[in-house]
Amino acid sequence: MPLKIIIDHIGNKELERIAEKVLSGQRITTGEALMLYMEADLPLLAFMAGSVRRRINGNMAFFNRNIHIEPTNICIHNCLFCSYRRPVNDPESWDYSHEEILEKIRQFNSSKITEVHITGGVHPARDIHYYGELVRKIKETRPDLHVKAFSAIELDNMIRRAGLSIEDGLRMIRGYGVDSIPGGGAEIFDEELRKKICPGKTLPALWLEIHETAHRLGLMSNATMLYGHIETYSHRVDHMERLRSLQDKTRGFNAFIPLKFRKANNSMEELGEVSLVEDMRNYAVARIFLDNIAHIKAYWPMIGREAAQISLLFGTDDLDGTIEDTTKIYSMAGAGDKNPVMTVDNIKKLIVDAGFQPVERDSLYNAL
Repeated sequence: MPLKIIIDHIGNKELERIAEKVLSGQRITTGEALMLYMEADLPLLAFMAGSVRRRINGNMAFFNRNIHIEPTNICIHNCLFCSYRRPVNDPESWDYSHEEILEKIRQFNSSKITEVHITGGVHPARDIHYYGELVRKIKETRPDLHVKAFSAIELDNMIRRAGLSIEDGLRMIRGYGVDSIPGGGAEIFDEELRKKICPGKTLPALWLEIHETAHRLGLMSNATMLYGHIETYSHRVDHMERLRSLQDKTRGFNAFIPLKFRKANNSMEELGEVSLVEDMRNYAVARIFLDNIAHIKAYWPMIGREAAQISLLFGTDDLDGTIEDTTKIYSMAGAGDKNPVMTVDNIKKLIVDAGFQPVERDSLYNAL
């Protein structure tokens, strides 16, 4: 159908104007993003997000072969939305030694995994040297692995415990062998809202400073946003605007990963969860608004395989990886996949059946 016919049938002059901007490759404003959240219907959002997706990534949908290491679920923070955290000596807590972690990695010595993703609780007694030595040992055991390690929240604590500046700490962790940084801990950037759902956690300005400094030092990273709790559309747009502004400056974010609040086993479970329709709306607006972040990831252990597949029609272009049943964060929060693992063939089929071309990638989105 010709583009003008599609735009003329929207029936809302303001949405028509926004659609014309998006389809011609122009950046939308925060106000326009808010209007898309509030006024645009799903077919229009899918059409616009698909246009942006094709402009940036063509028909490709990416995945990798990866495992997760979660060193501990003991944490100094007690976020209301968290189903993962346990206090010291709790029967459901864990605190793996270096050797236990190395043994988990050795189990995959014969596999073709290319990445180990390391993130977990903010341990009260571990500093940058403890975790740096872990990374060094991993590199000695599997020098071929890309180590994506430690959220800004973990880095904040371990660097401060070592008495270092952010820049010196990041230089040190890179020297130990960290190759890139995951995007966790961003939650929602609005300062007042953050005080309500994760009081005492690393402030948004420092989260952004850590990522900006990492980018300047040559460490790429991801970014996340926790949605579907007590935030509003305005909070989401504000969050993404801060990320877009930093990306304009550094070009250091590989991917943006919207993370859905899951209600099981936490203090906010009475809120329930947003619908699949809302998930797709959020993916689409993120793809349209974040015009300078190349990849939008649907993290399938969080949202489920079928929803991740559908999201490819709403602007996402990355389904994460094989995981190999190595993460508990979302299964503890009630996500559908209690033992998250997908084979390469499983992932490829999801992508092909959605009408896209599967592309196996490394951690920096180079096709393999």
